[in-house]
Amino acid sequence: MGRRSDHSRTELSEIIVEAGYRHMEEVGFAHFSAREVAKRIGYSIGTIYNVFGSYDALILAINGRTLALWRDHLERRLAQSQGDRLAKAIEAYFEFAGRHRHAWAAIYDFRLPEDTSPPEAYQAQVRAIFDIVVAEVRAALPEQRKADAEALTRSLLATVHGHCVFAMNGTFAILGETDPARAVLERVREAVSAVTAPS
Repeated sequence: MGRRSDHSRTELSEIIVEAGYRHMEEVGFAHFSAREVAKRIGYSIGTIYNVFGSYDALILAINGRTLALWRDHLERRLAQSQGDRLAKAIEAYFEFAGRHRHAWAAIYDFRLPEDTSPPEAYQAQVRAIFDIVVAEVRAALPEQRKADAEALTRSLLATVHGHCVFAMNGTFAILGETDPARAVLERVREAVSAVTAPS
């Protein structure tokens, strides 16, 4: 790996994020080490902090990489859908979490200080995934209820996420649920049906 004079700040940022993402995929947030990332790329820990400014900013950049990969996966899977697009979106959620377990979990394991908000660019990445799902939920609602799509999507995402976490940590296996993705799809369909049913 070249030394600092061989890379621009932008190149260094990409090198660090790529190495950091691979490290996060391997060990997860609890065991993540910025020093290990520096060691892997042949730079000092000071270089990493010079580029990102703080440990928190580094983790946000790595989690941002995960969000971008997640969005791309969701978009690809929906583009392949020939039927129930909500089912395909849920399938994509479980697929991505399963294939990128540690990096996916790091999005939720990491916390900024309570008085600090994520940068706008990071919030936009989260919102981009949310907006994709909102569009699918909105499409499933009757015209008179489409304005409810965002609120419903927030609740549905919480339901899907909870099922996914229980599937990943083994809780569902203990409880006897053998197909969490199918189970949560039924809950989502019930929720959408309740909204679309005549009052």
